[in-house]
Amino acid sequence: MKNNKLIFLLILILIQMSSFAQDDSKTFEEKEQEVLNYSNIKNVLVNDGLVKEKKKKAKIVKKIKKAKKKLYVERYNYPSKDDFFALMSELWLVKNAQKLNWDYPKPQYGIEQAFQKFLEKMGYFNIEFKILLLNTPAVVHFGLPARKNEYIFILSNTFIRSLDLTKVDISLLLFEDFLRLQNGDFIQNLSLDLSFVGKNFFESKIDPKIIPTTLAKYNKVIFETGFSFQQQFEVTKKMSTLLKSDPPLWSVYFRLIKKIDRFIKSDLLYKDYLKIYPSPELQIQWLSPKKKLI
Repeated sequence: MKNNKLIFLLILILIQMSSFAQDDSKTFEEKEQEVLNYSNIKNVLVNDGLVKEKKKKAKIVKKIKKAKKKLYVERYNYPSKDDFFALMSELWLVKNAQKLNWDYPKPQYGIEQAFQKFLEKMGYFNIEFKILLLNTPAVVHFGLPARKNEYIFILSNTFIRSLDLTKVDISLLLFEDFLRLQNGDFIQNLSLDLSFVGKNFFESKIDPKIIPTTLAKYNKVIFETGFSFQQQFEVTKKMSTLLKSDPPLWSVYFRLIKKIDRFIKSDLLYKDYLKIYPSPELQIQWLSPKKKLI
């Protein structure tokens, strides 16, 4: 139908041009105006819906351009807080692979399965985690932040063999680290300016110091400063509260703290343990029943 109208339009123009050549009663300008009178053409186009279709397509193109620009700008988003620390934790592990010695052949101890059952027993479900066994005493045990409901734990195989720890003992140590991560103790101790997370740096410069600064602070907390007495007290008390519903398990935890206290006092390889987790001796006092004065 549209093609028929266009053909008709062309025929109309040809007829007008023919009459323009034959009619001498009109001036050249009048005849030219008749040929170039586009009002009729415009009316045909409007009636034919071509102008409307053109405007519609123009709107679609505008929307596409807007969407493409939005996607382009979003490429300059900083990661969310969870994604940022997941990336930093994994990068820190890679950077310190030689020092931590986590990439070595080792038997399957079944620690992951034991800890998963322990978490569920404590009422924590749908928790994703990774446990890296270290063939070094450089770090005894530590929890690193990852994405939401995801955790990374590093654990010294040398330490657990030296103390002859059971799977329950190991699960209790990892559970302490789990509670510290839930409390946000590690991230708090990094003392990082996190105002950039989730923001966009399109048309601005990214701070090149973010990654090296974060990794340096990871090193500081993990190898040197660890956690405060107040943080250790809060975790110990929370452990005690959660375990009291299972007295045998609470007793295992209490004996474990005593065992660690004796061990680190006798083995110089673990002399820095107290810098990170102050201190098993105090934990024993916090866990011990208060003596009543008569």
